Amino acid sequence: MSPAPRLPSFRLDGQRALVTGAGRGIGAACAHALAQAGAEVWVAARTADEVRAVADAIGHDGGSATPLSFDVTDSAAVSDAVGRLGAVDILVNSAGTNRPALITQTHDRDLDDVLSLNVKASFYLAREVARSMIAHGRRGSITTVSSQMGHVGGPKRTVYCASKHAVEGMTKALAWELGPHGIRVNTLCPTFIRTAMTEPMLEDPAFSDFVRSRIALGRIGTLEEVMGAVVFLASPAASLVTGSALMVDGGWTAA
Repeated sequence: MSPAPRLPSFRLDGQRALVTGAGRGIGAACAHALAQAGAEVWVAARTADEVRAVADAIGHDGGSATPLSFDVTDSAAVSDAVGRLGAVDILVNSAGTNRPALITQTHDRDLDDVLSLNVKASFYLAREVARSMIAHGRRGSITTVSSQMGHVGGPKRTVYCASKHAVEGMTKALAWELGPHGIRVNTLCPTFIRTAMTEPMLEDPAFSDFVRSRIALGRIGTLEEVMGAVVFLASPAASLVTGSALMVDGGWTAA
């Protein structure tokens, strides 16, 4: 009798993870999730007080975390920060922003700011971490927090959709470039998750009803529902998953 297949591990013990946009919201939840799965985490964002608070909370929970403050939209700052970390096994690009508006009311600065943070910063981080992983011989994982809006369109989301569709294309190309090095590259695509950033939008009854009507499960997502997905993508359980978009959208894109 041949041996029974064994369930791959979802644990990240001994792994070193960098999470950007980790001062709040989905990024902070990702940092907590990776630490709870056993990874040593660098909690990165521009605001030092926020990343320090998240790192302290992870430490109080028994995890290992170090705050790291730098501007992910600054290519030189990204190169310097990643260069000081040494070997990295996991990158989670979670820094991002949105400026909801009709295209007729969208300013050039809105376009520049959204593309700078959502696309260029993700590129900078992926490039530097890929260089580091290759140099240190790490067969790592790169996950960018994209969105359901990287696969569909939506009103007042022209700039945001453009940025997330770009991230999806970049991820597919990187999967092919980095696959020979054993580095997996994926996106995690949430629907509307209840965070400090989305709360003001969801307080509008008409908008909240619209969102729920597009989600097959009929409800807004929670941070905890993103945490398992990010751990899966980083873990040995996803060892054959690359160039993929993991939808955590309650069925939004199934319509």
